[in-house]
Amino acid sequence: MVGPAIDRSAFSFQEKTRIESTERGFLGRTGEIHTPHGLIKTPAFIPVGTKATVKALLPGEVEGLGAQAVLANAYHLYLQPGHETVDAAGGLGEFMNWQKPTFTDSGGFQVLSLGVGFKKVIAMDAEMWQADDVIADKKQRLAHVDDDGVTFKSHLDGSMHRFTPEVSMQVQHGIGADIIFAFDECTTLHNTRKYQEKALERTRKWAIRCLDEHARLTVERSQRPYQALFGVIQGAQYEDLRRKGARDLAEMSSSGIDFDGFGIGGALDKAQLSTILTWVNEELPRNKPRHLLGIGEPTDIFAGVENGADTFDCVAPSREARTSAVYSRTGRFNVSNGPYRRDFSPIDKDCECYTCKNYSRAYINHLFRSKEMVASTLATIHNLHFIVTLVDEIRRSIESGNYFEFKSEFLANYK
Repeated sequence: MVGPAIDRSAFSFQEKTRIESTERGFLGRTGEIHTPHGLIKTPAFIPVGTKATVKALLPGEVEGLGAQAVLANAYHLYLQPGHETVDAAGGLGEFMNWQKPTFTDSGGFQVLSLGVGFKKVIAMDAEMWQADDVIADKKQRLAHVDDDGVTFKSHLDGSMHRFTPEVSMQVQHGIGADIIFAFDECTTLHNTRKYQEKALERTRKWAIRCLDEHARLTVERSQRPYQALFGVIQGAQYEDLRRKGARDLAEMSSSGIDFDGFGIGGALDKAQLSTILTWVNEELPRNKPRHLLGIGEPTDIFAGVENGADTFDCVAPSREARTSAVYSRTGRFNVSNGPYRRDFSPIDKDCECYTCKNYSRAYINHLFRSKEMVASTLATIHNLHFIVTLVDEIRRSIESGNYFEFKSEFLANYK
């Protein structure tokens, strides 16, 4: 199927510098993603603003900590306030007063993970029980998948909804992010090999339908800036399935367009993160960006970068901040714990964030113990600044040719 010509010139990617090593062929690199709302220098960490807000922070604070873009959640914005409302506001950036690039995920992960009761868990143990029909312990099934799409029950009010590839594209076009993702079936590592094969084929067919609907909507909404569509690669912990999924999407085109980039998705065993990324990124073209979905812990970022991921998103830095868990160059700790009640040093003495320049561990400890809302704000500013800055430093180390020295020094101190 070939439709009218689509102007995609507002989006592009250029690879700049590759990691060089005599040990083996590393896939890591720096680059630049150009979007209608600005430039993203890669590798980059993308803070998650699930409901068109990074929890506990104002957009100006998110920009001030160095974020180049934010990622919002199509599932949650579809349920509340509705993508039509965001569209009427002029799109996600206008709605939330964020002038830089934006991402939205497809809703597939939330529909299926919430639907089987696993919530935000994507890191699993592949050696645990397996079954075709997976449901978390003591949970009710809220989502049912078939070859056409997914029927699910809202976690807000119990109302029934239906997502298909076409609906996901309509929702994401309404939200209006610069980078959007194809609707995929997100499996767990508890699914059997047989079910993973079935889900991979379903994801492949859904990807074609996403391209077709994306092309149709792009022409229909030509007054809006072009939105780049990324295909999502599944395949769990199986090399042949991951490689097949990557090849299928890399070679795919329909309605005269192909994917602008790729997302690496699905539940995974973190012990295999580097290996899985290598399988996938060896198959993907070098001239398109790769986004690693849902990964953002410091040690995982190094694995992601050197094995070919360009951008990352994860709720962990902000979610952990709200529980008083904060990062430092010597490791993560809970600032609300007893030893910090009279510790008048900053969270991290080498950090330049607003929180560390102005407040002590003792004060933030007091805020958490007093259940003051600003505790979450100060901890979130620090954690997101820490991760964003870490990835920026990784990018500069690749550019200067000392990536491995920087990695060794950081990990030697980080416990």
